[in-house]
Amino acid sequence: MPPVFRSTNLRDDPVPTRLPLAALAAALLAAPALAEPPTLSLPIDCALGQTCYIEDYVDLDPGPGQHDFMCSLKSRDGHRGTDIHLLSFEAMDKGVNVLAAAPGRVAALRDGMKDIPVTEKTREAIAGRECGNAVRIDHGSGWQTLYCHMKKGSIAVTEGQEVDSGTPLGQVGLSGLTNAPHIHLSVLKDGAVIDPFLPDAELGTCGTATGPGLWESALPYDRAGLFTAAFSTAVPEFDAVKSGDARVSETTPDTPLVLYGHVFYAQPGDALRVTASGPEGEIFTHSETLEAPQAQLFRAYGRRAPDGGWPPGAYRGYVTLERDGQVLANRHADIIVLAD
Repeated sequence: MPPVFRSTNLRDDPVPTRLPLAALAAALLAAPALAEPPTLSLPIDCALGQTCYIEDYVDLDPGPGQHDFMCSLKSRDGHRGTDIHLLSFEAMDKGVNVLAAAPGRVAALRDGMKDIPVTEKTREAIAGRECGNAVRIDHGSGWQTLYCHMKKGSIAVTEGQEVDSGTPLGQVGLSGLTNAPHIHLSVLKDGAVIDPFLPDAELGTCGTATGPGLWESALPYDRAGLFTAAFSTAVPEFDAVKSGDARVSETTPDTPLVLYGHVFYAQPGDALRVTASGPEGEIFTHSETLEAPQAQLFRAYGRRAPDGGWPPGAYRGYVTLERDGQVLANRHADIIVLAD
């Protein structure tokens, strides 16, 4: 199916569209009547802490660096939405619906982009289409929501269609500027990004949230998370973990495979689980309770190569941070074992 592009404004960094006055007036008259901000439901068919989790929030830091609405680290520089991640690529393959967060009308959509992790080689090719396969919904009075990174061919609505809160829009995918299956939700007012957790915030403010924000009920938040997960061929030094030098993307069949996770703000009693699998199935799984964690730490676990070496092919690992059975963060890592 050839790509379908019905909007040039479906990106992770949406820009206000300038319209002639007559066209703007007509658009306002045609929009649903909604004077107040929309009340948002969860835009994905999953259970937070069980089958999905929130990875990143809107960046409220006006300069280099980032901070989320609680003044912590769970954002990225210039990030303009809320990212809700699935726990595995297998969950994406099975199909998880993206849902309209509030009633409105489908203003634009795009489909046809492939579900492939972005790399430095492919990033230039998606310039201007970072949002991937996407839907934008108009809620009236200048309020819109934008849903990014959906699965190719999954878009289930049409332009101009009226939707209710919870209407399936498509499925979580891997299109656009992403390397893990998730839905990116941007909330817009007159083209400006609004943080649904702190809707009255100005850039540079944070830590003042006292209620659910725009959500119909308050969503769980915890500042603990994972900076990264990666494979190495030996237990690395912490400096190499923090710099990225410990990361190995290709190796030979005779080397150990070690999976590590870089954690921030964990609490005593949190559990860190690491699992890895390859062409012949699971190669290890390990869980560790963090007894006295620091502000930052890393843990690593692995196996020596078996007799005859690792089978050549793709290996994937997951590092998961949990508290009281609830997932706080989850990261994946990939490595290729080359043939002799």
